[in-house]
Amino acid sequence: MSTFSIFLVLITIVCFLLIVVIMVQNPKGGGLSSTLGGSTQMGGVQKTTDFLDKSTWTLATILIALILLSTLSFTGGLSDTDSKIIDNTTQTAAPAPVQNAPVSPAK
Repeated sequence: MSTFSIFLVLITIVCFLLIVVIMVQNPKGGGLSSTLGGSTQMGGVQKTTDFLDKSTWTLATILIALILLSTLSFTGGLSDTDSKIIDNTTQTAAPAPVQNAPVSPAK
């Protein structure tokens, strides 16, 4: 498995986690933070909104870092450094041999 494939899998996992974290948040304040905000509910989770905000920014930073690192590990197998057209034209269109015309005697 190549390094680029490993980065691709990690990017996919981080994207999925980022989607889940964003979907849990409610922009109007009535989401998970109001449900789990009490000190007696769910083991005393009080700062759910702060945790979701920090996890969103952390996952976004990890995603950007993985994308940048994956571009460095890309070997360029699909890049256009070697042109297929130029290779095909040089192989198929070999120069024709030069034929010397008979020289007529000088008068």
